[in-house]
Amino acid sequence: MKVLVLGGGGREHALCWAIAKSPVLTKLWCAPGNAGISQVAECVSFDILDPDVVVSVCKDMEIDLLVVGPEAPLETGVSDAARTAGINVFGPSKAAAMLETSKTFTKQICDACGAPTAKYASFDDADAAKSYIRDQGAPIVVKADGLAAGKGVVVATNEDEALDAVDLIFDGPGGGSVVIEEMMEGEEASFFVVTDGETIIPLAGAQDHKRARDGDKGPNTGGMGAYSPAPAFTAALQTRATEEIAKPILAEMAKRGTPYSGVLYVGLMLTEEGPKLVEINARFGDPECQCILPRLKTDLLPLLTACAKGDISDVSLDWSDETCLTVVMAAKGYPGDYEKDTVIGFVERADDIKGVEVFHAGTRMEQTVLVSAGGRVLGITALGRDVEQARNRAYDAASQIEWPEGFYRSDIGWRAL
Repeated sequence: MKVLVLGGGGREHALCWAIAKSPVLTKLWCAPGNAGISQVAECVSFDILDPDVVVSVCKDMEIDLLVVGPEAPLETGVSDAARTAGINVFGPSKAAAMLETSKTFTKQICDACGAPTAKYASFDDADAAKSYIRDQGAPIVVKADGLAAGKGVVVATNEDEALDAVDLIFDGPGGGSVVIEEMMEGEEASFFVVTDGETIIPLAGAQDHKRARDGDKGPNTGGMGAYSPAPAFTAALQTRATEEIAKPILAEMAKRGTPYSGVLYVGLMLTEEGPKLVEINARFGDPECQCILPRLKTDLLPLLTACAKGDISDVSLDWSDETCLTVVMAAKGYPGDYEKDTVIGFVERADDIKGVEVFHAGTRMEQTVLVSAGGRVLGITALGRDVEQARNRAYDAASQIEWPEGFYRSDIGWRAL
């Protein structure tokens, strides 16, 4: 099979790494890719947000399967254009991807199907949003309604933080409207399912670390680390999340004539009343993808292909009992301003440690030198018999890398420990 993966982050490196191991693969491309992805796939450059360009490239390369990694190409309609052109696509339609691209839409779906979630209100006027915040008080959660690169959420502990968040969001990439939610209490978990629109196959659960600093302090980020499985997300909670949240939402989407096909990320709060929906993403999480795929013993490519063709009813998955943990190395200053093009050394030392795989996110090669090219730069990922061994391996590997301009949290996995 000839496969093209769209994207250039840590999630896409993990996807390419898993796909490259498949015996049915004949050629793997990734656009735009990164320095790590180039070790397992041929990286090519073109506008992955332009549906016509993507379709043209797929036809020229005679692609058998197009895998859409990030959310932005979904929003521009790449998957729709490819399907119309007769190309097998792993990734939902633009209409179905509204579950991620509009938080207000997702809340409306939850209202319609009865999926448990936080009390909320949506506003397209900043003054009205601020008035609501003053009425409700804090703590309170302020979210950009649209895409904001994983950084459009502010968990405000006081009113001033919440009011400032409204201004920040209206001026930012997800601006134009906000969703304001009550604060839910409990542990967060990430749950993934693959669906063809009818059949649902649960994948492994994970826990992410969103805050930039140790102790879950600092601003929200796209994710500073994750581990799978998450002890707090028990088999019973997974069953409830499937039956009470994933299935009703997918049924409602099908009822509306926009069936969902692909991977569905279900962000959960594990409350005293049970799991409640925090958010939905229309693709694999990052960095959760990096710590879930190494645990998958089954060939990933047939699952993606069957989903793209519309029938996963005959697919079964086999998972390792091991724990996998990812530590994200980011550029100092992230998620704010940071320096690019800084030299990263001795990544190969980390890769040589037993059970370790370093997934690249924001990297590129400057001749023969590896340099940073983004905020989140590397995902040091390790397998172990339990959380403690996986964590020790990941931090041992991280300590081998020389990058003075980078930083990472030292407490990934603390909840499980």
